[in-house]
Amino acid sequence: MLRIGVDVGGTNTDGVLIDLTRLHEPNRGVLAHFKAPTTPDVSQGIEAAVREILKNADVAATSVSSLSIGTTAFINAVLEADARRLAKVAVIRLCGPYTKQCPPFVDFPARLRALTEGYVGYVDGGLQIDGREILPLNEDQITEQCNIIKRKGLRNVVICGVFSPLDNDGKQEQAAAKIIRQVLGDGVNVVCSRNVGQVGFLERENASILNASILTFAQRTIRGFQAAMKVLNLTCPLFLTQNDGTLTTAASAARLPIRTFASGPTNSMRGAAFLAGLDEKQISQQRKSIIVADVGGTTTDVGVLLQSGLPRQAASFIEVGGVRTNFSMADVQSIGLGGGSRVKVFETPQGRTVVVGPDSVGHYITRDAKVFGGDILTTTDIVVANGRADLGERSNVARIEPEVIEKASKVMKKQIEGIIDKMKTSPEDITVLLVGGGSIIAPEQLAGVGEIIRPPFFGVANAVGAAMAKVAGEVDTIEILQGRDVHEVIEGIKAQAIEKAIKGGADPATVRVVEVTNLPVQYVTNEATRIIVKAAGDLAPEVVASVSSIDDALDAEDIANSIEDDKTVLTDTVEDVAVDIETYTPNIRPDRSWSISELDLKWIADGCGILGTGGGGTTYPPYLMARQLLRDGKEIIVVDPDDIAEDALFLRCMFMGSPSVSIERVQGGNEIPTSIRRLMTYMNLDDFTGVISDEIGGGNGIQPMLVAAEMGKKVLDADLMGRAYPNMYQSLPGAFNIPGGLWPCAISDGVGNTVVMPSASTPKMVETVLRSATTEMGSRSGVSMSPLSRKNCQKYGVIRSVSQAWRIGRAVALCQKRNNLKGIPAAILGLQNGACLFVGKIVDVQREVRKGFTWGQVTIVPLLEDEEEDAGSVNATAPAYLPDDRLVIPFQNENLYAYLAAPDGLQKMLATVPDLITVIDSQNGTALGTPDYRYGLRVTVIAMAADPKWSSTPEGLACGGPTAFGLHDVAFKHIAQYREPVSVISEYAPA
Repeated sequence: MLRIGVDVGGTNTDGVLIDLTRLHEPNRGVLAHFKAPTTPDVSQGIEAAVREILKNADVAATSVSSLSIGTTAFINAVLEADARRLAKVAVIRLCGPYTKQCPPFVDFPARLRALTEGYVGYVDGGLQIDGREILPLNEDQITEQCNIIKRKGLRNVVICGVFSPLDNDGKQEQAAAKIIRQVLGDGVNVVCSRNVGQVGFLERENASILNASILTFAQRTIRGFQAAMKVLNLTCPLFLTQNDGTLTTAASAARLPIRTFASGPTNSMRGAAFLAGLDEKQISQQRKSIIVADVGGTTTDVGVLLQSGLPRQAASFIEVGGVRTNFSMADVQSIGLGGGSRVKVFETPQGRTVVVGPDSVGHYITRDAKVFGGDILTTTDIVVANGRADLGERSNVARIEPEVIEKASKVMKKQIEGIIDKMKTSPEDITVLLVGGGSIIAPEQLAGVGEIIRPPFFGVANAVGAAMAKVAGEVDTIEILQGRDVHEVIEGIKAQAIEKAIKGGADPATVRVVEVTNLPVQYVTNEATRIIVKAAGDLAPEVVASVSSIDDALDAEDIANSIEDDKTVLTDTVEDVAVDIETYTPNIRPDRSWSISELDLKWIADGCGILGTGGGGTTYPPYLMARQLLRDGKEIIVVDPDDIAEDALFLRCMFMGSPSVSIERVQGGNEIPTSIRRLMTYMNLDDFTGVISDEIGGGNGIQPMLVAAEMGKKVLDADLMGRAYPNMYQSLPGAFNIPGGLWPCAISDGVGNTVVMPSASTPKMVETVLRSATTEMGSRSGVSMSPLSRKNCQKYGVIRSVSQAWRIGRAVALCQKRNNLKGIPAAILGLQNGACLFVGKIVDVQREVRKGFTWGQVTIVPLLEDEEEDAGSVNATAPAYLPDDRLVIPFQNENLYAYLAAPDGLQKMLATVPDLITVIDSQNGTALGTPDYRYGLRVTVIAMAADPKWSSTPEGLACGGPTAFGLHDVAFKHIAQYREPVSVISEYAPA
């Protein structure tokens, strides 16, 4: 009943020995603990820590029942792009005609891509959102790909299928893996993406590639752990801790090392709750989450323990080494504040200023801090001088001035309060568990915190969490609920999760469901919903007894093979060349055509996000696809309306469907071109000049560029909305009901299904009919609508909106470069008239799905005076409000209107559709979509004037104003007079 937990940190490797029979005692069963320096070969640090705790507890190694390790070794291999530890990977996509426009490795940094990219192949396969096959698996195609991989000498293979997380029958990725092993032999490492990440094709594939690339290194490292155990005479099983705070066997970790990437913070959270005597039942009884702050020597990491007792997971994606991934990881925020943080004092005209961190003396604190005889002032010196800690030699800090102590203490308190507040899920006071060796610097009281608990052995909470980790089972799937009872469906999935946890090694007597999430899918008519269920339980004693410990064949040769060569870095890789954005000018050719560069594209994508007013879908995948086309030698050419003949025809192109599908069934590139060709055939149209988007807001603002590059056409510097709207008929041609404004039109799914709609009884029927057809096509289709002449594009469109998106993106980028985030609202409003409505913090978000659309509202409160500097977002253009004022923004996919709610119940309308209401993240300047709204985000809300075709005509207001959304009691009032965007082509064209 003795367990050892080890956590390998950047500075120290912590070890702890726990007796499970003494958990009820005040010491929570902790018999011994020790901190050893983390060594370049992490096995040596682990060996030193374990040897010391066994010695201190006077316990024989043979009496230990299990060893659990949390390690940063695997993620560090990726972060450092270490050539010793990363292998090249072959990727086979089961996708049919899809995903090819966004190839594997497309968003990898250059050096990491050079180290990992081995081969890419595409074969038939993949699933639709409802579980139907896109195309059946083709064994001959897979065998052909394997023969290529064999000739290239690659041993690590990733299989990634569209919607593979829904494949519970193993008919896609698992079946393909079996074929690959038959052809390439058992020595090949095959990674199925469904075992690595969840829904989100690109991010799941990226995570799978990283996992495959470090497999050999992970196996060698785990072999090193086993070698260290043999030296220590430990005969117990070896487990590794995963990102979600649960355990996996050494064998499983050797197959999926990516699941252990960020186990350190979760170990701290689990260990903190255990040491504080809070089990899952006690946490649940509190009816609210608990914050855990782990204060180390350099940083403070803050996470949230849910009522289940497990850490809150991060949002839909995270970046590892510059690569977007979506494997499970705890939601942890960090600040540069720790026990070794430097304290600097500056004399200014306004008086003495004290700055704390983010630089730190780190593990040299016992050498450099004043209290230990050094000459550097640190946070530890401040708390000792303040009488709140007793260590080192207090006389060494006796001469620190009281003013410095007071100001430094206030700064430290404010920093901790700020990071805790960002992690809270409600404004109520919460409980905070303080752990980590540097937690002595935290004050006794914190604003917004009802109780601060410093549990015993707080300095080794991470190792305790590793020792006491649970075993979990999770099911993440999409179900079609049409004609089914949702409660019965969820109960069935709960049973699957429980069974999965038990198979993973959980004690059946302790397993329970700890998390149930139901996320209805937007823009579908078949009641599709994503359901996530997690079950967890204690490690079963019989599993501990049955898991193989150390391979008896482990000998001196095995130990030698676990030792690495010196670190090597790839030196001949050309990184992306940085562009001076201050002096950059776009490439306008002598014929006044604009040749789009990668930087232009990035700015346009960022601008499209801001013009999306909370909707329109993410611009990231379309941006990557367009960038790849440029790198493949294609051209994206934008032309000004004034330079084009009046009768020149421009086809309208976009995607229709659910965002949940667009992030998984990534487009192949033929969907929109196919609908264009079918529509041209129907209309007897021989050719056309270019393309135009119906909506510049969001991802559809980039789609015309993809089509134009592939088909050799031009992009008109205009669109037909000037923003984003949820319905297809909410474009200006639809609003004015012009001939050819909405029909004929065509949609295509990319696998040969095309629907041409010659006519409709009303504009709204276009949305109704095509939405239903799109659902049958897997809830995503490429759309082409009746071409418009350049003259009509100008008359019933928003001209130069591509230029406007570019200018907005450029303005944001310049503010970011100049570290002037608070200047972003003014910079945007310098391009389009409007107003900064509010600067504050989100305190409430409500959402519900009605008929496939997400309705809800977000509530924002002003920042407190001491929050403003920290947020870095105070702007002179923002109006002043009372502390109790609230800004409320109702939304239907996009933001609809914004009103000020005063404490006395009065409401003041500030802005409504069709004017553009955009919420910007104050801390990085990027636009937030309505799915991104969450408690604690610092935001800046701006409103921009809409084109007068929307705001000053009965047709525009009827189609895109408040009444179009059923808001008959909301009156439209202009936010400002519209300013026509300035053409980039005209400004930068050669004389």
